[in-house]
Parts: sequence; structure tokens; C-alpha cells
Amino acid sequence: MPHLLESRRLLKDFGGLNAVDHLDFHIDEGEIVSLIGPNGAGKTTFFNLITGFYPADDGKVLFDGHNLLGLSPYQITELGIARTFQTVRLFQEMTILENVMVGQHCRGRSGVLGAVFRPPRYRAEEARIRKKAEEQLAFFGSRLGGYRLDQMANSLSYANRRRLEIARAMGTEAKLILMDEPSAGMNPKETEEIASLIGKLRDERGFTILVIEHDMKVVKGVSDRVVAMDYGHKIAEGTYENVANDEHVIEAYLGRKATREDQDAS
Repeated sequence: MPHLLESRRLLKDFGGLNAVDHLDFHIDEGEIVSLIGPNGAGKTTFFNLITGFYPADDGKVLFDGHNLLGLSPYQITELGIARTFQTVRLFQEMTILENVMVGQHCRGRSGVLGAVFRPPRYRAEEARIRKKAEEQLAFFGSRLGGYRLDQMANSLSYANRRRLEIARAMGTEAKLILMDEPSAGMNPKETEEIASLIGKLRDERGFTILVIEHDMKVVKGVSDRVVAMDYGHKIAEGTYENVANDEHVIEAYLGRKATREDQDAS
């Protein structure tokens, strides 16, 4: 059975530095896979190649039977890939509901003229987009739904801005969501809630999820499989326990060979 997403010998060079170095990777439908590695390992660059923010220098990225290389970010979103970012990127002067409706507009067909003249077809489409956005936000309960729908995004707490960015990704009707450090900047309780949310997105909504994460408790709690990177290479892959105890992974994080104490501590 074909993988949902697969990279083959993927290469990205920045002035002689291979940020992603002939990387082979895959994720299957319904999986939660965590991508780990020290800062500078190439994880976010890999996300940027998948989503069309950077052009690849060599290799392939295949998604659901489509070659993604050469496509624009908008085209890739239409195919079914959405993402969140290390730094939250919301439309701060728009409401919570409007932020998620923006995600839905990649599925719209009315175009600019429809927005100007607002014929019945356009109004029906806007009603559909609004309903879908409300359904996505209801998943987050009182954090984003109900009376909050018309609140401005800039009024939200940091943790709820993270949730709203995930809701906007959901609103694109994606098959695969890429999350770049979703627990960054959160306290332990918020981190626990985000980890639970990631599991629910797969179990209750059917999303496939690829997550970059530095918090190993989150990685351990959510991952079906873990892939470790360093200097653009994949250095380990497997269950959390296998990857956490891999001597190459320990050396990448600690800068030295693994000891028995390191392995016992993991």
C-alpha cells in the first residue's frame, strides 16, 4: 500500500550546507509520527520543502499520488496538507471564526467576482464555509467555540492562539497536518492538554499528523513512530523507546557517546 507522504533522496542546499541531505522519509495514513533532533537538524526545513515554502534541489516528495515539488503552497494546501508554525501566525485583527473561515476558502469556488457582487451562489458558499468553521471550532469546546466565535484573535491567551492555529489547519479539510513545535512556550498543564489534543485529532477526526517536538514527554505520549534527524540526515527511526535509547540520538543531543546512565535515564 502506498505511503500517504513520502520523500525520496530529498535535498536542500544553502550555500554548500545541506540542511536536508538526501532524506528518505514516509508517513502512512492514520499515523502520528514525531520528528525530533537538536536545533539545526533540518526539521523545519523539511517542513518547508513539503509545503512549498522552499524549492528542493534534488529528490522527490510524493503525497497521495501527487508529486509536490514545483507546486505552490496554495496548491499543496488544496491537495490536503496543512501546517502550523513555530511562531504562531494568525490574522490578529480578525475574529476567531474568521481565522478558520480563511482556511476553508481554499475549497471555495466563487472567486473575486463572487466576493464583489455576492450572488446567491456566493452567499450559499459563505454559509457553508461558516458552518464548517463553526464545526471545527466546536471541537475545542469553550476554549474557542460558543460565545468566543466573534472575539478577536489577538484577545486569546497564548495557548488558545496555538489551538486556533490548529483549528485553521483543520479548516482547510486537510488529510495531513504538520505541527511545528506545538507545545513551545507552554507550561506543563498546557503541554499535557496539547498532547491530548494531538491524539484526539487522529482518533476522533481522522487526521494524519507529523509533529516536530522537543518535549520528549509529548513525543513519548503521542507517537506511533519517531524519526530522529541530525545535520539533515535521518539517524534513527522506530518506537519512542528504541529511538530514545539509540546511541546516535543521544550523541546528537548530548554531544558525546551514550553511557549506561544515559540509557537507564531514558
